[in-house]
Amino acid sequence: MKKRVLFICLGNICRSPLAEALFIHRIKERGLEHHFEVDSCGTNGFHNGEQADERTRKNAQKHGVVVPSISRQLTYGDVLDFDCLITMASDVHFQVQRFCESDDQRNKVHLFRKFDVLAPDSNVPDPWYGGDDGFEDVFHIIKNNIDPWIDHLMNQDT
Repeated sequence: MKKRVLFICLGNICRSPLAEALFIHRIKERGLEHHFEVDSCGTNGFHNGEQADERTRKNAQKHGVVVPSISRQLTYGDVLDFDCLITMASDVHFQVQRFCESDDQRNKVHLFRKFDVLAPDSNVPDPWYGGDDGFEDVFHIIKNNIDPWIDHLMNQDT
């Protein structure tokens, strides 16, 4: 059975669609795509139906990664259906935790940088208000933390 992984940020146009794209990119490179179903969403619906931010897409493309995600808002069905909900920042994390109705649901919610050896449990910065350097930094933060998630999920019983 496939493990269902959901990446979540605020608007689902910068961080979470990039995490989704990088996760898919790496599982394909590692021949593991048949083990996962991957998606992303945001806690707000301000950008529903929009592509990821152009700066996110351009920066990822520069690194050979395509970001095809279309923004959508988190639903209660996501909490029920996904095995692992990965939040990109603590504010989003707490919003998703409050959305959950049980400890079992809350236990599926994790901060993205949980395994980051340089900055464990810290936020992935929101590059929205910054320049190109912010998008480049976020790309590398997410890229450097994808394989630890893949490894963790491959070694975990769902």
